[in-house]
Amino acid sequence: MNKRKLAGKWVGEIGFGCMNVSHAYSGKLPESDAISLIQSAYEAGMDHFDTAALYGFGANEVVVGKAIKGFRNEILLASKCGMTGVNGKRVINGHPKALHATLDTALKSLQTDYIDLYYLHRIDPDVPVEESVGALGEAVKAGKIGAIGLSEVSAQTLLRAHQEHPVAALQTEYSLWTRNAEIAVLEACKSLNIAFVGFSPLARGFLSNTFTDISTLEAGDIRCGMPRFQGENWQANRKLYAEFARLAEQVGCTPAQLAIKWVLAQGDFIHALPGTRIEAHMIENIAASTLKVSAEVLRSAGELINQQTVKGPRYPAAAQGDIDTEEF
Repeated sequence: MNKRKLAGKWVGEIGFGCMNVSHAYSGKLPESDAISLIQSAYEAGMDHFDTAALYGFGANEVVVGKAIKGFRNEILLASKCGMTGVNGKRVINGHPKALHATLDTALKSLQTDYIDLYYLHRIDPDVPVEESVGALGEAVKAGKIGAIGLSEVSAQTLLRAHQEHPVAALQTEYSLWTRNAEIAVLEACKSLNIAFVGFSPLARGFLSNTFTDISTLEAGDIRCGMPRFQGENWQANRKLYAEFARLAEQVGCTPAQLAIKWVLAQGDFIHALPGTRIEAHMIENIAASTLKVSAEVLRSAGELINQQTVKGPRYPAAAQGDIDTEEF
């Protein structure tokens, strides 16, 4: 796999988002299967693994810790704080005391004495970002984390945070159908020499065609409440996918591979972070790194699927309120 720099390390440009194995989507894996999948990803060449305190309300970090124990020092391990599960509900808390407590729990769960890249998962509107980032800066000095990241923040917030303590990476949803980062965040990252990590490069499974009928999703699957997967929006978006699939066929690759390649082609400071519960899909994703695609095809993909052609906002109103990223 091709390498790009992240938090001071050269790692594969396609990372492994671990959330899927225990959180948010249909078909959660038994722990033993999740561990096996993560280990298979490492054996296949992946060396960037991303988890969070929120995922599985702590269970995901435990699974990841067990999976990576044999190769911990060979990978870049990323996790997140500032958004956790409390009594079965998502809670945002950016107070320093809470962040330090979440970090200590993460270190224990992940069976490690340091985390390479530690993100502030969401901005707490009641806590200045400088205060939250300052707390993470203390953790850097203590050797508990190697570098600080932010997630789903605006360019303005990124600049404020970076002035408090150097930020190594910004993670935000980025794909053909979610382009908010293009408003200001990508340019800010490039100018500040900050890596950008795009999660959900496959548009939450839409661009990999992992499901075609919303009614087949399990109760609790977050896509059941996302406007783009509902009613007329879904029907219109499915038509876009059909055209996209034909474009991928012309190239001789899968739609998922073309979608990931498009993300990577937007800048050499950009990393793609897909997730999956299926080993064959993981292998398929890795192959996108060395895929040869012409600039013309990439341009056609971008013209076909973008913020103007996709129907529906990416989040329902309640979830959108937690996002600091610029909106079209």
